Amino acid sequence: MKSLAYIPLFLSCITCNVLAEDKAASKVIPAFSAKYVILNNDKSVGEATRKLSYLDNGLAKYSYHTNIEWLIFSDARDETSMIKLEGNKVIPQSFEYVREGTGSDKHYKWRFDVENNLAINEIKNRKKNVEYPENIQDPLSYHLQHRLNLIENANQEHFVYPVIKTSGTIKNYVYQYDGEEELMLPYGLVKTIRLKREVIEKKRVTYAWFAPELNYLLVKLNQTKGDVEQFEAQLKSVANSNEQNTK
Repeated sequence: MKSLAYIPLFLSCITCNVLAEDKAASKVIPAFSAKYVILNNDKSVGEATRKLSYLDNGLAKYSYHTNIEWLIFSDARDETSMIKLEGNKVIPQSFEYVREGTGSDKHYKWRFDVENNLAINEIKNRKKNVEYPENIQDPLSYHLQHRLNLIENANQEHFVYPVIKTSGTIKNYVYQYDGEEELMLPYGLVKTIRLKREVIEKKRVTYAWFAPELNYLLVKLNQTKGDVEQFEAQLKSVANSNEQNTK
């Protein structure tokens, strides 16, 4: 009978362990695929797809593809970040960028060895010594880190991301809270928070809108240079990776 007294405690421990394992295995951002319409002066000129998938080797693949056809101009771009996710922290492992279309084609591929302060250019087979700051990001992975930061603290108003660029240099990308806004998008009506990034020396301003109801997914992106609007991306649909489009 004495041994029976330990059964509830034993079962309780099993339950606690299972819950802890489930919590550890859960993802802050589940795998997803989001599709966007690209506009220029309110006219559709292309489309974009943003995806996050989790791999068997413990890494995650974060990608962004855009395809624009506008008058005699064409531009297709693929950006891919291989990353490690530790809680709410994004740790970039490699970054690849491919651009084809009007003008010069471009291809960059970098692998990051943070422990040894090296960035490896896999296209040119060269190594570069880099003093990595804490929370280093690549030109795409910082988008995901941005979203995770908002999930963790929705009241944060100032964001700084040290980003290693395709040249191997590091630059701080700074975003500032710029208000709340309700948007009518191809996806539908969504409430958002708006962030702003201004690069004064290039006269370039970027606005990014994130939707709390969609786990702070980026739903709209707009960039202007001088007084001229360049391109704008608006969310059209989003789905979990193992589901059909939800909208």
